[in-house]
Amino acid sequence: MLSHPSLQDPNFYKSIVFLSNHSEEEGTLGVILNRPLGKKLYQLDEQFNHFSLGQAEVYKGGPVETEKLIIAAWDWKDSADSFRLYFGIDITKAESLREENKNIHIACFLGHSGWSPGQLENELKGESWLVSSLNLDLFQQMNSKSECWKSAVSGVSDEMHLLANAPENPWNN
Repeated sequence: MLSHPSLQDPNFYKSIVFLSNHSEEEGTLGVILNRPLGKKLYQLDEQFNHFSLGQAEVYKGGPVETEKLIIAAWDWKDSADSFRLYFGIDITKAESLREENKNIHIACFLGHSGWSPGQLENELKGESWLVSSLNLDLFQQMNSKSECWKSAVSGVSDEMHLLANAPENPWNN
């Protein structure tokens, strides 16, 4: 899910949110993919020095429960839009996955993004978000912050391409 270029909420400005769970009864849960904190897991807590995953990148997952760490792992399959996801796993499971498959990608998120039942649907109707499928390119560009978002939004339509590439403040143009 991509934030619409007009969305000014600082929590989601120019963000790409991976939705990991959605139900009408419980709401929606996801993490922001393009908010790297510029830190490795071991820099958050020295206890992670003892794990090979201490070098995993840490991202700001969203404005909810920002002290909670979520570990995710994914492995791309034969095509650029097919992958296996492990979300909300513990460090032991992540270590095990890495031992089994050296190509698996692991990232850690501080906090998450969440919507109560019906809230996201209302935001979609209000055009705060653009629905987009995930692909390998998005995951490979996670560290590029707004460039990743700009590329993804530009691919939605010609109109979105113009809006995504507009200057921050057109009056300064």
